[in-house]
Amino acid sequence: MNPRIAVVPGSFDPPTFGHLDVIRRAAALYDELHVLVVHNPDKAAMLPIAQRLALLEQSIEEGDVPGKVIVGSWSVGLLVDYAQEVGAGVLVKGIRSQLDVAYETPMAVVNRHLAGIETVFLLPEPSHALVSSSLVRQVAGLGGDVSPYVPPAVARFLAKASTNDF
Repeated sequence: MNPRIAVVPGSFDPPTFGHLDVIRRAAALYDELHVLVVHNPDKAAMLPIAQRLALLEQSIEEGDVPGKVIVGSWSVGLLVDYAQEVGAGVLVKGIRSQLDVAYETPMAVVNRHLAGIETVFLLPEPSHALVSSSLVRQVAGLGGDVSPYVPPAVARFLAKASTNDF
């Protein structure tokens, strides 16, 4: 496992400026960054994985994210299995609040125990700290303007999709 290769996992349903902020800063810290769309069985997804991948790729490209960034998905097995497969020694998680810390800490401990993979928590810019994908989904679903919260590629997609009742 290489400590210079990291994985940023998430549902990214849809990607937000908070996600992009964490991705941009993680990309500057590591030689290779895997941004991984993972299936969360506890969440009902709004967008199919293929659409989330496309939106992430567009957002990363338009957002001038530095370095080697690989966008992919994983739905079989443990997250640490993917990390080991690509040689990553670090998982990077964005933390918005104490609730996120309480949720993520046990997983970080288990991931380190299972595979020796460290977890690094990054705080988003304060302007993005209170915005979640679920809040964006709710606002978009009710016809609201989500452009202050999501990258332009996502805002364009959601605006177009809302006219088609995504």
